[in-house]
Parts: sequence; structure tokens; C-alpha cells
Amino acid sequence: MDSTDRQILDLLQQDATLSTAAIAEQVGLSPTPCWRRIQNLEKAGVLRGRVALLDRKQLDLNVDVFVEIKTDRHTPEWIETFTRAIDELDEVVECYRMSGEVDYLLRVAVGDIEAYDAFYKRLIERVEVANISSYFSMERMKYTTALPLQSKGRDAEDS
Repeated sequence: MDSTDRQILDLLQQDATLSTAAIAEQVGLSPTPCWRRIQNLEKAGVLRGRVALLDRKQLDLNVDVFVEIKTDRHTPEWIETFTRAIDELDEVVECYRMSGEVDYLLRVAVGDIEAYDAFYKRLIERVEVANISSYFSMERMKYTTALPLQSKGRDAEDS
């Protein structure tokens, strides 16, 4: 992947509705080679999909809750049950298996504390956990879905 591919990816991260012609113009290619590069990025799995970003406030999903989960069970059966539970609970927008004191970290999007409480009750009905700690975000200071594409050393590879 060269700097042109990264420019294409950066443009698509900012606006996935851009036409191939518009992308090609911005990266200095004609449309056909640009289209081929996009196809190659899709085939390679670098470009996994294109999504629409929704306005949380208009959907009344103003609260982010970070949920730390500790378990004393680490069996394949428990992990399968837990994975199925978080897949079924739409409020879970991110889930990570962690190192350290916490086993799993969730980001949960809800409208208010009452909605989180209902989520919490549905979660503990589905899966047994040792401890859950919840942290309510006071302010979202930075949020992006765009991954960093320029890093030290990469630009030198293109020279």
C-alpha cells in the first residue's frame, strides 16, 4: 500500500459517498486506475465496508457508558454465552477483551440512566459475571471512526 492508497482510504473515511471520479481527481489519478485501487483495497480486506454515521442526539442516545466486567469463569462455554449476549444487546457498540484487572470493557450507548439500568438487567439475566463497574461519560471530547493512516516511517517507504 502506497501513499496514494492511503490518500484514497483517508478520503473514504471522511466521506464514503464520494464518487470514484471525485476521489480520482483529489489524488491525481484518472477514474479507472482509482477504481482499480479501491477494488484492490476491498479484495485485500483493507476496505471492509462503507457505513452511514448517525446523529446520536436525534436518536436520543446521548449517554456513553463504559462497563468493566470481571468474571471468575474463563471457559469456552462462558465466553460463547457472553459473546452471544453482547451480540444480542444492541446497546453494546464496542466490546474488548482486556489484560489486567478487568476482563472485558464495553461501550454502551443509551438515552439515559434508566435505559442503562434496563440494559444492565438484561445483561445479567443472560450471563453470570463476578463484578460489573459502570462509568458514565460526562463529555465526549474526541470521537472518530477514522484510523490514522500516516505514521513515521511509512512515507519513507514510498520514496
